[in-house]
Amino acid sequence: MINTGGEMKSLGLRKMLLTLRLDSIRSCMNRRNNVSRSLGLLKRRLSGIRSSDGGKVDRSENLTGNYFVTTPIFYVNAEPHIGHLHSALLADAAQRFQKLQNPAISTIFSTGTDEHGLKIQQSSMASGCDPLVFCNQVSHKFKALFDLVDIGYTDYIRTVEDRHKIAVGHFFNKLKDNGHIYQGNYSGWYCVSDEAYLTELQVREVHLQSGEKQLVSLESGHPVEWNSEDNYMFRLSSFQQDLQYWLKDDQRVQPERYLQQLRGWVSEDLHDLSVSRPKKRVSWGIPVPEDSKHTIYVWVDALVNYLTVAGYPEQMVWPPDVQVLGKDILRFHGIYWPALLMAAGLDPPNKLLCHSHWTIEGEKMSKSKGNVVCPKDRVERYTSDGLRYFLLREGTPHSDSSWSDTRAVRLLNAELADSLGNLMNRCTAQSLNPHQQRPPLCLQYKENMPLSGQKLVEQLVMLPDLVEKHYTDFNFYRGIDVIMAAVRQANVFVQEERPWELKNQTDRRKLDSVLRVALEAVRTAGIALQPIVPRLASCLLDATGVPDHQRCWNSLHLGFYNVNQDDLSTSYKLGARTKLFRKIKD
Repeated sequence: MINTGGEMKSLGLRKMLLTLRLDSIRSCMNRRNNVSRSLGLLKRRLSGIRSSDGGKVDRSENLTGNYFVTTPIFYVNAEPHIGHLHSALLADAAQRFQKLQNPAISTIFSTGTDEHGLKIQQSSMASGCDPLVFCNQVSHKFKALFDLVDIGYTDYIRTVEDRHKIAVGHFFNKLKDNGHIYQGNYSGWYCVSDEAYLTELQVREVHLQSGEKQLVSLESGHPVEWNSEDNYMFRLSSFQQDLQYWLKDDQRVQPERYLQQLRGWVSEDLHDLSVSRPKKRVSWGIPVPEDSKHTIYVWVDALVNYLTVAGYPEQMVWPPDVQVLGKDILRFHGIYWPALLMAAGLDPPNKLLCHSHWTIEGEKMSKSKGNVVCPKDRVERYTSDGLRYFLLREGTPHSDSSWSDTRAVRLLNAELADSLGNLMNRCTAQSLNPHQQRPPLCLQYKENMPLSGQKLVEQLVMLPDLVEKHYTDFNFYRGIDVIMAAVRQANVFVQEERPWELKNQTDRRKLDSVLRVALEAVRTAGIALQPIVPRLASCLLDATGVPDHQRCWNSLHLGFYNVNQDDLSTSYKLGARTKLFRKIKD
């Protein structure tokens, strides 16, 4: 193959620029490691916080080699929808990515259901069944969905379990022993839907279609009613400075907009929190220790689930590395939860990942509006990996995403069936690849590649560090963008090199080289997509003959990423051909 001097100079310049860009990315990753070390200093400072009785804070080590991630536990007053699944998918992708980076790591990944409180009590009564029977039915549906979509949890916690009741009782007593609980009368606006008391500043008046006026929660829009009762109270107001210090770390809450929202809330006066309910009003709950007339506030009950799965009150792995939650429960996880932990002598979580909602035509999904998207129905239509891909591809943590079945069909067909599926099919077709292998790359072709090939190689070299950065930041949609850009460029490259014509040449070296370059894009995509679509990625890697020991994150550094190795000159036997993703009919 002939190459002009100008093209060779262009190739040299591109390699130099590529090296500079890689150095910049690696420098950014090094700065991230420095930030992690700074977080360690903050953690040690937090460990010095003292409880009001002067006793030093108890600590439980987060043992080296563990990764602890949680989803919120989901309220069983209604069946699961795609918003619940999105929370679980973010946590699942995060822990899968961690295991790809370090296969020896031990992960704790918890999810489950929140099954106490007034809403459950009312819903079970309305359905005419015992509360536990009602909870069993709905909790089973959440678990079945998560199993269907390959959510790789290690612990599925239910708040009706005995181990959890023990943890909640011990935690409440710890708060009381440390002087952070007192009895008092609480009067205020109460939102049954949110299971929360609200201040005057947290409610607003709206006009109903009937013409009547209604006070609602400023955040959720749910109706509120005035209520006054004697409860146990938590001294939340005494933790304002500790919370402000905890939130000084710019990496504490992601995305940044929710960190700023929390900082704004904490800068205002914090009111003490009612942490019990009279049993005569809320009987379906965990009793307050040594006071059977009260049940523990459902949000305190629910938040302690994270301690339960960690082994509390015995020796445990703590704190969580990241806790995933929706923006509607940010106040509970970003103010109440860390304050409660500090009061009990425990470290707050290392990081909160707060994500936005899925909407239908700009409206939040809700059972009352009848606009809930059923994930089980979508799995039947799109497959489990198809639904995973669409939610992680289109869902952005920082802003609401709009669900569209039309968009889902077009995206899945275009990217999984056409771009990725057709690329694999072309490279493994018997007519072009009769020996069924990832053939070796010819050195001469490598040095004289067309511009479309040079661009592809540049993308493949950049991909591991770019995707790692996006996945580490929980911006999975951006990581997928980088992967699919390389896949699209691989198709451009194949179309330009026309291997179906090269197969007629006696010398197969150019054809084999074209196939190997394209198959490097397939291999790279297969490894990098494992946290997103585990079944499809496994199928892709099986078909292209990638052995199990070459599927971890470090294996992305084979091929073009590291030129000082002979992987590209080694041939690998392909696996059995299969249909990667069947096109969905409109």
